[in-house]
Amino acid sequence: MGEGALLIAFITLQRLAELIVAARHTARLRAEGAVEFGHAHYPLMVGFHAAWICGLLWFGAGRTVEPHFLGLFLVLLALRIWVIASLGRHWTTRIIVLPGAKLVRRGPYRWLRHPNYLVVALEIAVVPLALGLPLFAAIFSLLHIPLLLHRTAVESAALSWATANNQACEAAAAPVAGG
Repeated sequence: MGEGALLIAFITLQRLAELIVAARHTARLRAEGAVEFGHAHYPLMVGFHAAWICGLLWFGAGRTVEPHFLGLFLVLLALRIWVIASLGRHWTTRIIVLPGAKLVRRGPYRWLRHPNYLVVALEIAVVPLALGLPLFAAIFSLLHIPLLLHRTAVESAALSWATANNQACEAAAAPVAGG
């Protein structure tokens, strides 16, 4: 198995493992009363990522890996792990909001509202570049933009809803003055 095939196999296994973890988290969060937002676009997101991996396999499996881009990919992988660890049991591949839960403000979420989407957008370009596929990187990066814009808008709306919902819950639980 060549370098390109090994990199693509690693990414495929990583994504499959993430889907398993995300499914467990999603099931538990739903059982706790969490609400999903943007479920209609989720199959499109999965399809996009599956097409990206299939395209990498088709065009990149027999290629060598460029060390500088591989190094950048490893940095992005570390950032991905940091994002997932920061969200902990709330991390999923779906947009799931648990009413009453506080927004995560640790890890990369101290500085960015959507750090995972930044990492994913960079990976979509960096991995094909590591395989010497600049046109592939450009095409998938451009195709990703409208999906990413829609996804971040839906997630921002969900977070706004959660924040408003949390404030309403806190106000209802606050003691009445003079009472």
